[in-house]
Amino acid sequence: MAENKNVILSAKDLCKSFANNGGQIHILDNVNLEIYEKDFTVIMGASGSGKSTLLYCLSGMDSITSGGVFYRDKEISKYNEKKMAQIRQTEFGFIFQQMHLVSNLTLYENICVTGFLNKNKSSSDVKKKADELMKSLSIEKVKTHLPSQVSGGEQQRAAVARAIINEPSLVFADEPTGALNRQNTVDVLDILTDLNKKGQSILMVTHDVRAAMRATRILYLEDGSIKGEMKLAPFEQSQAKSRETQINSWLSSMEW
Repeated sequence: MAENKNVILSAKDLCKSFANNGGQIHILDNVNLEIYEKDFTVIMGASGSGKSTLLYCLSGMDSITSGGVFYRDKEISKYNEKKMAQIRQTEFGFIFQQMHLVSNLTLYENICVTGFLNKNKSSSDVKKKADELMKSLSIEKVKTHLPSQVSGGEQQRAAVARAIINEPSLVFADEPTGALNRQNTVDVLDILTDLNKKGQSILMVTHDVRAAMRATRILYLEDGSIKGEMKLAPFEQSQAKSRETQINSWLSSMEW
């Protein structure tokens, strides 16, 4: 426990390795960490440090070699695929760099499909929630458009709506702004920041300091292990410049 915050997700001695030419390539090496409710946690590190692998292992989308992953004190890394799928459908939300929207479905349908997978919600409730989200994310005017008919920023907004339609306890984001231009990047980060300020727990991987500035906590990964941690106050635009300088200085101390 830290600062009286509740632990929502944790890893204990988490290892991930791959067989290669008779040997083993170790991607994650005895990772121990705790993710707290209502935090905006960012994982940073050099290319190849294991950031995305760690995110996928924590979310149950990839298996682990040893150790354990715990969600609300339950060891989900021991769950079978069916049980893990239920957790992902109801408790976790996912945002990716490549939006993975279904090309022959409208933005509205892409958002609703995830909601329909949650058996605890009626179809009318899902549709109502989708409409509310599209309006709040300013994409209601492209509701009936296919992904190919809208901008990258609008696609990513739809992906955000899809990720939160089931009101997940934790949203995982893997380089969510990596494929966007500067303005769309700012827009999506503003959305994530606003969600966090309303209480949404977020765990994001990024290599971009502009994205990392939105964090309340940054973890630095090096060679598959947590090397350092930085805690930050909630993001305020008026302090962006000093915050960027502060993070860059810390990253320099991590030999980024």
